Parts: sequence; C-alpha cells; structure tokens
Amino acid sequence: MLIHPQFDPVAIHLGPLAVRWYGLMYLVGFGLAWAAGRYAIRTRPHAGWRAEELDDVLFYGMLGVILGGRLGYVLFYKLGDYLSTPWHIFYVWEGGMSFHGGLLGVLVALAWYAHQRHRGWFELTDFVAPLVPLGLGAGRLGNFINAELWGRVTDVPWAVVFPNVDGRPRHASQLYEFALEGVLLFIALWWYAARPRPRAAVSGAFLLGYGALRFGVEFTREPDSYLGLLAFNWSMGQWLSLPMVVAGIALLVWAYRKRPPA
Repeated sequence: MLIHPQFDPVAIHLGPLAVRWYGLMYLVGFGLAWAAGRYAIRTRPHAGWRAEELDDVLFYGMLGVILGGRLGYVLFYKLGDYLSTPWHIFYVWEGGMSFHGGLLGVLVALAWYAHQRHRGWFELTDFVAPLVPLGLGAGRLGNFINAELWGRVTDVPWAVVFPNVDGRPRHASQLYEFALEGVLLFIALWWYAARPRPRAAVSGAFLLGYGALRFGVEFTREPDSYLGLLAFNWSMGQWLSLPMVVAGIALLVWAYRKRPPA
C-alpha cells in the first residue's frame, strides 16, 4: 500500500501569481502534441499537412479544450450549483473540467477551422486524433498530483491512500487513465495512423479506443459524490463514453465500406 505524497498544487510562485501543476500539465500536453505533430508532418507525407497549419490547429484546439471542458463540467456534472451561482463558472482555479465537454469544444473549434481553411472534416480529425492522448495523459498526471478524481476503495497491493480523502486504500484511477487513455491509446493510434487508412478510420479508432478504455477504468474510479451511480450502476463518465464507442464503431464500418484501405 502506498501513501499519496500530497504535492503542493502550486508549482511556482511568481509574486502574486501562482502557477499550478494542473495548468502546467496542460502546457506539457499541448507541447507534446505539437512535437509529435511536427514529427508526423516530416515523416508521413501521406497526411498532407504543413507545419504552419499545425500551429493554427493546436491554437483552435486549445480554445476548444478550455471553453468546452469548463462548460461541459458545468452542464454534465454541476448544473444546479452553477445556476445558483453562475459567476463561479469563471472560477477555473477551483478546478472542474470535463473531458467529454472538452471533446465537444474541440470538435466545434476544429469545425470552424476546417470551414475557414477549406479542409475536409475527417481529413482534419484523422490528423489530430493520434495527438489527443498526449494531452489526456498529461491531464491525468495533473489529477494525481492534485489528489483529485481518486479511485474506489480496494485491497489490491498497489492501492494508494489519499490522506486528503480518508485513510482507506483506493485505486489510483488517475494513473490507470494515464497509462490507458494516455500511453496505450497514443501508441495504438500512432501505429495505426502511420500508414494510409480510409478517411475517418483514424477518427473512429480514437472514439472507439477512448470510449472503451474510459468505460472500463470508470469501474475503479470513485463516482462523483454529487451524482453517484446512475442507471445500471454506471457512472456519468460511462454514460458519456458509451456514445463514443457506438460512434467509433459506426465510423470504422462506414470508412472501410466506403473506401478499402490503401
């Protein structure tokens, strides 16, 4: 059994400004996505992208993540609380981001980019999808540093005690998600996208892979206290991931039926 070290959530104090680890993890995630995207552009000419386009795509994606992630958390998880105190929506330093909301925000932002630059929708999402797990992994490390989104009580030997919660051993579900949704999903999508695939296939693989991994790991994650478990004893995260699995399968079937792989 391990004890969470209770890191200080503030990494650096710059006068009155406090730079938090969670914010730094966002920067790390975007930095890794930028580096991997540049490498893909150099080594995968079939992708048909230029380096300067990557910078614009990541800028749009960053806006989508921040705005969509925050609004998704408000709508999916704590709508009642924020309706009573709507100005708290802007208190981002208190935490509260939703991956599924961030995904919707990114999709909207990328749709706007595709429209502005006359790029095909799936041409864009197929290029971006393998880069997304890098940001997801960095975000989950931020969750672990902050000792938030902890797991359910367990007796496995690698359980972690979070003193800020209680003295009971729990799954380190943040690290599970880092390993699965970050590292494993990145490796799988990076390998899959290395060769030409039918349009929309990489996007479908991302939706299927993330949805299935998130659905599974939610069985080890403590449900949100203000929501608990919903129908079928599934969490909100599982219910939001299920449509991703269905959409991913549908996209893969459509992609391969429409155009066989090169």
